[in-house]
Amino acid sequence: MLSYLNTPAQRGFPPSVNNKIISELGFRRLYSVNYKNRNLMRWRKFNGELINLPIKQAVEDAIVQETEKRIKLKVCIGTDSQVKGDDTEFATVIVFLREHNGGFMYIHNEKTKTKYHIKERMLVEVAKSIEVAYELCDLFIEHHIEMEVHADINTNPQFKSNDALREAMGYILGMGFAFKAKPEAFASSCCADKICN
Repeated sequence: MLSYLNTPAQRGFPPSVNNKIISELGFRRLYSVNYKNRNLMRWRKFNGELINLPIKQAVEDAIVQETEKRIKLKVCIGTDSQVKGDDTEFATVIVFLREHNGGFMYIHNEKTKTKYHIKERMLVEVAKSIEVAYELCDLFIEHHIEMEVHADINTNPQFKSNDALREAMGYILGMGFAFKAKPEAFASSCCADKICN
């Protein structure tokens, strides 16, 4: 049984879980803006080739193509960010893992002048990953594909990012998605990190 069958689509949108966290950090605003404009988000492949379809259609096409080759997929979604001068750059990735046969990923970057404290930035990363997971989760259910949301948050309390762990974990699990943090969160801490740097 897939771990995210109890999805936001089955609960209604916006989600009612963790409303305190969502409203405190402006996630409701982030969702309402991006939910309406997400088809305008520009995605690309790792080789730089632009994806000219809405991301949901591109993901479905990829799933169908791999399934026709009898390849079992797993999908991991993660976001990382870097502060570069006055800008904060976010990179979100959708990583497709082919069982015993490598993988590929789709990438989206965006920059903002908004200033974040470290904990707030970590939770905005999580919100961006959840936004993508929410949009795509019905595809993964339909095609029986396991999906995880990865958070670039350290489980070691000595690291500053650990302050956001409890809220992020509650937020992701409350949405009905499987969750991974460092060191297992390779989609955010390796793949998205490489795109940001």
